[in-house]
This record gives sequence, structure tokens and C-alpha cells, in this order.
Amino acid sequence: MTHICGQTHRGLSIRQFQSGFWCRILPIILLWPVAGSAASSHEDAPTTNYMIVVTGSELLKGDYADGHTHFLTRTMHPLGLRCIGSMSVDDQPDDIKEALQFATGKADLVFVTGGLGPTDSDITRQTLAAFTGITLHEHPDVLHKLEERYDTPQDQLRPGLRRQTLVPTAGTYLRNAKGSAVGLVFESASSVIAALPGPPRELQPMVRNELLKYLGQRFDLRPAGCSLTLRFVGIGQSSIQQTLKEHIPLPPNTVPSSQFRNGRVDFSFSLPEDTPRHRKQLQQLQQKIIHHLGDYIYATDDSSLEDHVVGLLESRNQTLAIAEVGTGGSLTSQISSASGADNVFSGAFVAPTEGKLRTLLGTSGDDPAEQTSGAEAAEQLAAAAARFTSSNWTCAIGQIQTDESGAIFVHVAVRTPEAHVQTQYVRLRAGDTRHSRLVTQLLNQLRQQLR
Repeated sequence: MTHICGQTHRGLSIRQFQSGFWCRILPIILLWPVAGSAASSHEDAPTTNYMIVVTGSELLKGDYADGHTHFLTRTMHPLGLRCIGSMSVDDQPDDIKEALQFATGKADLVFVTGGLGPTDSDITRQTLAAFTGITLHEHPDVLHKLEERYDTPQDQLRPGLRRQTLVPTAGTYLRNAKGSAVGLVFESASSVIAALPGPPRELQPMVRNELLKYLGQRFDLRPAGCSLTLRFVGIGQSSIQQTLKEHIPLPPNTVPSSQFRNGRVDFSFSLPEDTPRHRKQLQQLQQKIIHHLGDYIYATDDSSLEDHVVGLLESRNQTLAIAEVGTGGSLTSQISSASGADNVFSGAFVAPTEGKLRTLLGTSGDDPAEQTSGAEAAEQLAAAAARFTSSNWTCAIGQIQTDESGAIFVHVAVRTPEAHVQTQYVRLRAGDTRHSRLVTQLLNQLRQQLR
């Protein structure tokens, strides 16, 4: 689906585009409406233009795709908000300021994503304050929530964490139900700049639960329609589309959209009005899709795949331990960030080689067989992690290897509470430096075994 962001755009001149700044902020994404869309009945409703500034050097290096533009445009369009442009910029103060200068010259409303965290590279808060001339102050309610979250008195909070309590003196803040970085709203007579956290699992619920309320009060927005989102794993986007086409007719005026990232697919279905009839239509649609594709659906809300796996472990009162070599801690990082991970995640062991991981687990030199590599080594690492942590479930990722054909692969072993071990040979994509697809495969394997 093409997402609607307004009917016209005052494009960049060739001179602007060729300047050094515009070369640094590529790509610029401009989106136009689809004729006959479900929102056409609201054409006469007032609209507010907005622009999006997505920050982060990892986007410009190709480590991640920009999913924020897709989510924001899909969410804002039914409310009568019109996107006239989106740009990705490096997380450097001068680049962000130049992007803001352009964006505020084009639109009264600007969304900025990323750079609100506790690290030294998170500079969006300070950059926005300098750009707008709006000072920051420590908000006592935000500080109190931070103390509760980390169970730490305020005078013992790390400076980076404490910095997250600074909010604009002219504007407001947006609560974060999934993380520590609140959103920030800088208000002036001519513009509103809303800064949102970078992680999608934090940004998306904040937009739905906090930002939309603020925008509804600040701007003359049309009533939102109703929508349904289903999250899939273990099946491709085209296969879902084919199943919908062959077996599941959509209700009239339904606008479908989809997003694919790292082996996970989100499908959304929107209707222009939030009425009992429309809600019932979406409920019936959900039931039909679950009937045909339920094995691949892991959530019908904002929950991530990590959240879902952790929830399954919690429901069984079971724990998980991880031993990683080839993925360099990627699986550990994803699981530990999930809601409720503290209750089920019993430990992780990460090392650059299988030999060093054996030493870390205290098994080095026990048996010559433990010096093998491949599937057997992954099984042994999983067993060692289980013994070390007394965890119900363990997952071990061996060392990255290359076969005779040049294919890159890794062996993975998952050990169940019954001590059964399932080992997989998994080929890796070249250039997938963060092993995001492999992490998705592993989480899906755990999901299937925990159901």
C-alpha cells in the first residue's frame, strides 16, 4: 500500500539538493496520496502539514531501515495530518539543526525520532533546546518515575539517566510505558516539534497513547478511524497477501498496509470511522485471518516478538539462558530489553570463540569431545549453560563458519526442560552484521516450542 502524506510538496531545488548538507541526509522520502483512498470522504476536513526528521547514523550506514516514517504516516493520515516530507539525518547537532531549519520552514508540526537516551551520543534533547531557544528543566514527576524504574535514589542515578528528566519549559512531555526516555514537545508561536524515542517498541505505544491525545487538543483533527494490526513471523509478506487474496475478502473501504523487517511482518487494516459496525467488521476480519494464518501470528497489539516469548516463559514459570558466539550478544540484547525479562532471563554468556565460551562456562578441558565444533559443540554449550544457570531452557549459538561453497553458516542448539536438544544449521545473509534475521528465527523457534 502507498501511504498518503499530502497532495503537493514544494520540492527541493537542485542547488539545495547538491549542497553538502542534503547529501548527508539522504534519503529524503516524499509520499503522495492514492486516488480513491478510504479517507476521500474527509477531503474537505482541515489538514495540518507535518514533516519527519529521523536521526541516527545507523540508518545512513544501512544497518537499519527507517520504519518510523511508515508508522507515523499510517497513523497520522486518518486524523487529517498531511506529511510533506521525511528525511534521515546523522545524529550530529549541525545536521539536525539544518534539518529542523528546513522542516520548520515547510510545516507547522515536526516529528523528530531518536537520540533521547542516556548515552553521550543521544543529543536530540540538547539540540532541540538550542534550536528553539526553549530552556530545559528537571521535571519532578519524570525524576520520580526514573527512581522507581531503576530502584535508585535520585542522587545515585547516573548522569546520563538523570539527563532524561529534562523537559521543555515551553511545551510538555510524553510518558514512555516501555522505556526510560520520555518524549518531548517544544511549543512556540509558529511551530510544534515533538521528539520521540528511537526504539519502535517505545515510540509506537507513545504515539498511540500519548502523542495523539496531545495533537487532538492542539490541532483541529478529524476523529480517528479504527484499525487492526496483526504481527506475523515465520511467513513471508507475499504469502500473507496471497492468502488474503484467495480466502479473506476485506470489508468495503478497508485500507490495508504492511511492513516487513528482519523476518517479521506487520499487517494493518484501517477503516475511516470508529463505529461499532466498523469495529465488528475488523473483529470478524481478525477471526478469519487467525483461522487461516494463526500459526504465524504472535501479537495483535504492540507487543514485540521478544515480549511474546518472555510472556510465554512467564506463563509457564520457566527460565531461559543464552550462550552466544557467532551472534555477538544480539539475542541477549533483544531478550533482555523485553518487558518482563527480569522474571525469566536467568543469564547470558557471550564470547568471541567457542573455546573462550567453554572457559567462561567452566567446561574447558573436561573432555576432548568438548573441543569439537559444529552441531555437537552447540549442543555441549547449551548443556553447559543449563548446568551453570539451572535454567529450564537454553539456547546456544556456535561460531560462524564457512562451508566449501563459501556459504556462511552457524549451528544453533535449543535445549528444552526435558533435556531434549534441537540443533539447526542456519545460513547467514552476507551483510547482516547485526544478525537480526537469525535472532528472529531463534525467537520464533522458541515461540513454537513454548506454545
